[in-house]
Amino acid sequence: MANTKNIYNNEDRYKIEKANRIEALENIVENHTRTERHLERHADIASSQNLSNAIVKQVAREDNIGNLEDKIVNGGQRDSDQSETLEKNYTFAKGYIEHNKDHMDPLALKNMEERQQNRRDEMTELI
Repeated sequence: MANTKNIYNNEDRYKIEKANRIEALENIVENHTRTERHLERHADIASSQNLSNAIVKQVAREDNIGNLEDKIVNGGQRDSDQSETLEKNYTFAKGYIEHNKDHMDPLALKNMEERQQNRRDEMTELI
């Protein structure tokens, strides 16, 4: 009888976890969309520091969106596409840093470089 109860609890936990991930995904997508619209409308009047901070946040959100999608679809298991996504995000951010490092806020640059290191570490773990 206890085994049935544990299985039921695990199924409930899985459903709750999946619902929480879907809600988190919706929130991140909404924030990403609002920021994207704001950037489109006000990029001409925003400071370079604010623009770089917004872009850093957008890249992080895109990363989170991909991770949550993978977790929802694969139940938290790593997928071979994760390696491709990491590499794509790493390449994009590397190009962005190289192109904008002279104009970026030092804190935003430091955060992006730390995120890049985390991506490199994660790619190494996936190999």
